[in-house]
Amino acid sequence: MRVVSGIQTTGNLHLGNYLGAIRQWVAMQDALEGNGGQCLFFLADLHALTGNVSPQELANSTIEMAATLLAAGIDHRAILFNQSRVPAHAELCWILQGTARMGWLNRMTQWKDKAGKNREGASVGLFTYPVLQAADVLVYQATHVPVGEDQKQHLELARDIAAKFNTDFHVDLFPLPEPLVSKAAPRIMSLRDGSAKMSKSDPSDASRINLIDPDDMIAQKIRKSKTDPEPLPDNFDALAERPEAKNLVTIYAALAERTPQSVVEEFAGQGFGAFKPALADLAISVLAPMRDRLVRLLDDRGAVGAELAKGAERAQALAAPTLLAAQKAVGLQV
Repeated sequence: MRVVSGIQTTGNLHLGNYLGAIRQWVAMQDALEGNGGQCLFFLADLHALTGNVSPQELANSTIEMAATLLAAGIDHRAILFNQSRVPAHAELCWILQGTARMGWLNRMTQWKDKAGKNREGASVGLFTYPVLQAADVLVYQATHVPVGEDQKQHLELARDIAAKFNTDFHVDLFPLPEPLVSKAAPRIMSLRDGSAKMSKSDPSDASRINLIDPDDMIAQKIRKSKTDPEPLPDNFDALAERPEAKNLVTIYAALAERTPQSVVEEFAGQGFGAFKPALADLAISVLAPMRDRLVRLLDDRGAVGAELAKGAERAQALAAPTLLAAQKAVGLQV
């Protein structure tokens, strides 16, 4: 079993990233240890070039996000690197662009959403973004890829590209990676709008808890988070029409590694005047040690860069045979 996953190097990581992805990565790393499996986690700095990002911002974000992953518990048992340090990603992407079809890419939901009405003004990179995503996983012969609901279509495209390449060139090179959907990963919403996902791109910093936030800021954001005047029920399903209340209960349950139902049973009949301080204390107890490790790591950015370089060497060694086989399949190597 080989698990491959990446995250874009844009902006500060927040609570939603941690509970929805990073904690799952740490759990996968722990689960595969000693079972012959392997995890590769990369910072998608090449993907970041498809948006408007300054060179200095990209360089800083790459180091800061690597430090965050290390602070959260990713270690030598996994391979952590930034995508651009492994040229095989871009090289295989170019080869696979001969296999991918315009019609496939035109149907991608994220392309339609991000390009909007100005498709002629969008970058070519934004259009071919999913082909690079396919190369990201296929170059390592990935068997499983952690995905959220918004990425299932991209993994289906990677499988289509892999199958067509194998068929077109009469090889059995690429396995078809399977989606790895963690039922334990909660969907964390904005603290200001329970109908919107917690996001790095939200202009309101009050909408999210950043993993670098100090204790008092975490408490303040939770205290000022949007709620309603009703007390908590004794059944979690009763919060279906109360998105902000449901979100705070979901966050509490995820941080405590409990079921949402057990949380509402504990706080049934209480208002948010009692619930929010309890949630703040819990969030601080979980996030503060990680933040303190992050601060120490950021004091030596060179050491974090060195960790990425070591990871890239390991990743390149794994990618090289697949890239060579692809080159031979299409006639670029004898």
